[in-house]
Amino acid sequence: LLPDAMGSVAQWANRLLPWVDPSLGTTSLALYAAIAVLVIACPCALGLATPTALMVGSGMGAQNGVLIRKGEAIQLMKEVKVLLLDKTGTITLGRPVVTDVRPLEGGITGSELIRLAASAERNSEHPIGGAIVAHAAESGLSLDDAGDVEAVAGLGLVATVDGERIAVGSRSFMEMEGVDLEPLLPVLRDLEEEGKTVVAVARSGEPLGVLAVADPVKPDSARAIAELKRMGMEPVMLTGDNESTARAIGRQVGIERVVAGVMPDRKSEEVARLQREGYVVAMVGDGINDAPALAQADVGIAIGTGTDIAIESADITLVQGDLTAVIKAVKLSRATFRKIRQNLFWAYFYNAVAIPVAILGMLHPLIAEGAMAFSSVNVVTNSARLRRVDIRATGLDTGIGEGEE
Repeated sequence: LLPDAMGSVAQWANRLLPWVDPSLGTTSLALYAAIAVLVIACPCALGLATPTALMVGSGMGAQNGVLIRKGEAIQLMKEVKVLLLDKTGTITLGRPVVTDVRPLEGGITGSELIRLAASAERNSEHPIGGAIVAHAAESGLSLDDAGDVEAVAGLGLVATVDGERIAVGSRSFMEMEGVDLEPLLPVLRDLEEEGKTVVAVARSGEPLGVLAVADPVKPDSARAIAELKRMGMEPVMLTGDNESTARAIGRQVGIERVVAGVMPDRKSEEVARLQREGYVVAMVGDGINDAPALAQADVGIAIGTGTDIAIESADITLVQGDLTAVIKAVKLSRATFRKIRQNLFWAYFYNAVAIPVAILGMLHPLIAEGAMAFSSVNVVTNSARLRRVDIRATGLDTGIGEGEE
């Protein structure tokens, strides 16, 4: 029966396709059809569908200040639902300045309070310590050398200045040191309600006063966070600051969910907790303390103006250091994968239609070759059209690729 069937197909093909040689027998027609199938089924288009779009997308990202180190980051970025944001250097400028000097009433002067705190913080790499030292320098104060410096990450430090133990740090750090801050609590609360970071200073276990440090919010942070919300993402602030200060900053930029008092090692735990709840999590940070969380997150995003270790731990680096670049990354991810889906659709559609025709011997190998080449060119051209997508953060648009023509 099979030879008879193949013979019938051959006669049918001879009538429909004038380029098929009437003298072809069953075997020759089978070989003819096999060649056409092999040519038309060449997986060039399928193989090009994803890498060409990713290549164009990565190039666009680089042109817009979004450096993508891992291709999978583009894929995951479009699925992110929770965006964790470090405060200092990410939402804020990361250049805190001393705004208030409040010595304990009846105690030392404000200048002496600054001098002792700055002497203890003289070699500190923490931004708040740097702000205190800079303020002392601007005030023309001469600093003493500090010895026996012991720092507790995210809380404060103690050092020996003028032969006495000076402690500089947060309220919780002072509790660890056994310092009674009761006389300073009214001042502490007032300054914290203003959204300032309050640092207490103690000498030999006795409180001397407090310093208030403010880190200005970046001009674009509120607008960027508002647009990220419109894009369906929930921003969450992670910070080592106290609850009052953190919530004051959160109100300024429109973040309702704030996790305050987070130690550096707990940031990665917070990321893992959200992942266990089923969220795809992105983390944006800039400091050494953020590196574990950046590595733990599904997508780690480092601020380009931050530390090298944070950049090394991240999947994406924002060159300009502002949050509007996160919007570009999300839009770029969604636009890139829309192109990938388009490419795969046309590649599969082309094969699904053409292969059965080739199997029946109704497709000339030369036509199959041209169609295969056209399919590959179509995929590459469609990927190149990704460059016409507008991924800028306008603060108004809510769609992706609205600039595409």
